Amino acid sequence: MNPQHIANLIIEYRYLVLIPLAIVEGPVVAFVSGTLASLGYFNLYALMILFFARDMAIDAFYYYSGYFYSRTAFAQKMLGKAKIGQNQLTELRLLWERRPARTMLVGKFSYGIARAFLVAAGVVKMNVRKFFTYGAMVAVVQYATILLVGYFFGNAFGGNVVAIIENIQYVIAGAALFISGYYIFRWYLRRKLSQES
Repeated sequence: MNPQHIANLIIEYRYLVLIPLAIVEGPVVAFVSGTLASLGYFNLYALMILFFARDMAIDAFYYYSGYFYSRTAFAQKMLGKAKIGQNQLTELRLLWERRPARTMLVGKFSYGIARAFLVAAGVVKMNVRKFFTYGAMVAVVQYATILLVGYFFGNAFGGNVVAIIENIQYVIAGAALFISGYYIFRWYLRRKLSQES
């Protein structure tokens, strides 16, 4: 989805459109919302609560899909996408037990297979309290960072929504740098995690 189109939708409908957009495109919408918060369109703390709740709800859905419905086609499809078989589940169980914080961090930052990691946590019956504690910690760090980076870019353009929309290519370039750093960090964490298993 085009970031300029997202920005226009959010400016026009504010919180009404933010919730469904956040479910579909969480990090991108958080970045754009953080930018618009610097202009007074949103309260930064309300955005943090919204994105935190969104992340926790999605984590709960995938975790409990694996926990209670591990034999369903949906759970098997999620695991199959990440090529997680019985041997990998045994390894993941050990990782969740030995290094739950790091495994959660790597799992949630692994674009494309994050949902499979969450389903796998349910399948291997990871401790519920630990799962949500570490999931909450990762969500706070992730969305606080994305919202603050967006807020910084909004302030960098002098608090003018027209300037931001006209110069959206700079915002996109900044987002691209941020996302590149994110993927490098994710690659590094996955490498460290695979070395430990």
